[in-house]
Amino acid sequence: MNADWPDRLTARARVHAALGEPARLAVVELLLLGDASPGEVGRALGLPSNLVAHHVGFLERAGVVERSRSEGDHRRTYLRLRPAALTGLAPAATREAGRVVFVCSHNSARSQLAAALWADRSPVPTASAGTRPADRVHPLAVATARAHGLSLARARTRPVTDVLRDDDLVVAVCDSAHEELDPADRLHWSVPDPAAAGTGDAFDAAFRDLAGRVDRLAPAVHRTT
Repeated sequence: MNADWPDRLTARARVHAALGEPARLAVVELLLLGDASPGEVGRALGLPSNLVAHHVGFLERAGVVERSRSEGDHRRTYLRLRPAALTGLAPAATREAGRVVFVCSHNSARSQLAAALWADRSPVPTASAGTRPADRVHPLAVATARAHGLSLARARTRPVTDVLRDDDLVVAVCDSAHEELDPADRLHWSVPDPAAAGTGDAFDAAFRDLAGRVDRLAPAVHRTT
């Protein structure tokens, strides 16, 4: 018997092994629609920290999840799904919402791009807001949207207190906004701040990250009837 399996086959086998344990599959389902810290995973699933560390380590070694350092509280790390490792795995749950509202600190880049993408891909209404809104939308966000066939020409920054409603599904698209908002049922996307680098490449990377996440979330959200 030939034991020299192709790399692609052994990689797939590692993923199947990682998902063959209920707790690890629960972690993956939790991360399908948003990012979470290990502590948030433990609270959501009722798992002690040592088991969270064990299962997350297994998933990391299989290439299913990865972690990044919070841009807000640098003591925190966030876990995010690597969707390419789970081709064909669809979200198991659906959400109902009157709107989907994307929130970041300044409401000048990530939340604006996410809302523009959402409007292009879903019939569910959308809006964006900031916990500490800037005076204007970042020019590179406007240029990036335009390069991808979207428009932020009329976009304006607004504070969350003027935007949020009770039936909104809130998606925090930056670590700082997630950590600043009051505890609530929301999704978190740990998208690096492109304004920190201030380059077109950084904004394009953020756009592609957001586009993939919007494409995964849009089929799972239905408008409240």
